[in-house]
Amino acid sequence: MNDTRKHVEVCFTPGEYAYFKGEYEIVVVIDVLRATSAICAAFDNGVAAIIPVPTVEEARDYKERGYLAGAERKGQIVEGFDFGNSPYSYMREEFKGKEIVLSTTNGTKSLDVAKDAEVVVVGSLLNVTALSHWLSKQDKNILCLCSGWQDKFNLEDTICAGAIADYLVSTGQFTSDEDSSIAAKYLYLSAKDNYLGYLKSSSHRRRLKNLNLNEDIKYCLTPDQTDVIPILRNGKLVKL
Repeated sequence: MNDTRKHVEVCFTPGEYAYFKGEYEIVVVIDVLRATSAICAAFDNGVAAIIPVPTVEEARDYKERGYLAGAERKGQIVEGFDFGNSPYSYMREEFKGKEIVLSTTNGTKSLDVAKDAEVVVVGSLLNVTALSHWLSKQDKNILCLCSGWQDKFNLEDTICAGAIADYLVSTGQFTSDEDSSIAAKYLYLSAKDNYLGYLKSSSHRRRLKNLNLNEDIKYCLTPDQTDVIPILRNGKLVKL
């Protein structure tokens, strides 16, 4: 009997994406702390579109053309920009209905790497349940692409990917073969009752804590605050 189930797999970093490329119709880009969380928060707040760009130079070009543009590197706002990737910076009235340009250390790089996939959506703990339910209705192979930290593995993105993969496999419509997906699932299962506690010693959480970004951390690690699903269309992220 032919197995008609689709595949869901986890890729730990953008640097490993080449090994998976082309086999998955849907790529879910994840950068929990903080780019994809900020993107979800922005759409929740009524932002019209986000143009993700991989370089600060591109963001600056847009800013000079009058766009609202944000840039973050290594957790901090880049000089000359008014905002970075804190979810709270997108909860402003003046952002409603606007197009925003964003460049971040890891998240926008992953979006750039995955942009040629048939469907690219944005995942975070903030929209994890709504996104998982939507993905389960798409009869397509799915890759969860973790942004990691400067092309290295990180815990929080892997845990979020594990949550999505675990849910999809539990529906009976999906299967996972890769060890990365199995590892992600078990990390998720051991973290799911207390993300904040589990990630206390994670490198990026420590990095952000040293920058006094505790409120951001709490917000980004609190699941299911929104049901928005940002999707990449013609180089822009819009609300599905």
